[in-house]
Amino acid sequence: MGRQPCPTHAPGDVAAMATLLLRVLRPLSRLLGGVSLRAGIHGASLLYPDHIPTSPLQKALLAAGSAGMALYDPYRHDMVAVLGETTGYYTLKVLRDQMRRDPEGAQILQERPRISLATLDMDKLRSLPEGSFGCEYLRFLEVNRVSPDTRAPTRFVDDEELAYVIQRYREVHDMLHTLLGMPTNILGEIVVKWFEAVQTALPMCVLGALFGPVRLRAQSLQVLVSELIPWAVQNGRRAPCVLNLYYERRWEQPLAALREELGITVPPLDMRVLS
Repeated sequence: MGRQPCPTHAPGDVAAMATLLLRVLRPLSRLLGGVSLRAGIHGASLLYPDHIPTSPLQKALLAAGSAGMALYDPYRHDMVAVLGETTGYYTLKVLRDQMRRDPEGAQILQERPRISLATLDMDKLRSLPEGSFGCEYLRFLEVNRVSPDTRAPTRFVDDEELAYVIQRYREVHDMLHTLLGMPTNILGEIVVKWFEAVQTALPMCVLGALFGPVRLRAQSLQVLVSELIPWAVQNGRRAPCVLNLYYERRWEQPLAALREELGITVPPLDMRVLS
């Protein structure tokens, strides 16, 4: 079972959802000391192109609304993105500091590489030998019919550098699928979320790891709890921070060698049988 078709959301959908949610919940501001729900949007400077400034109250409302929608429909990646941005500020600072202390991570922060069809050399990836990280990443994209262009731009993080950190986290998500050997079905996504939760401690990853399994069948849930979660947690603890890896410079490296470098072992089960 591949990734379910994700509904098409126009670029303005997330902003429209935010405006609608805030409008519906505006009366709540009177109960919270008269705080204006619009204060965070008007009169604040934009820190990057897609930035939507928001107050702490607005972030709390957006977090609650996006969490509910994301739990109802896990394939609403736009809502998962909003949840990550409105709940992860302090965790993003910790991740940013980890990157600053690492030579490769610091270089990523300085150069700000992006992963998209516009920046990837697809012909080069196709020319790489079997078993290389780049070849396996391209195979992952083609087999699962996913595109690096589906990652939503950061909007609600009120710090330009932290906005890049969470954008980078999103854009390397498919690299983690490749490293972990996980498909894009619900089971595979939950396993990756457990790995990411241990690695990053981002609230949205923790919530996804804890609540994602409620949609699994009994057989898949048993396999997840007994085999895959312990494996994902162990690998997440053993591996260095995955945001410190300049993936674009590792295309030629054999996937097996890269896994060995990071301390990531192959899955305990053949995920193709379970998909």
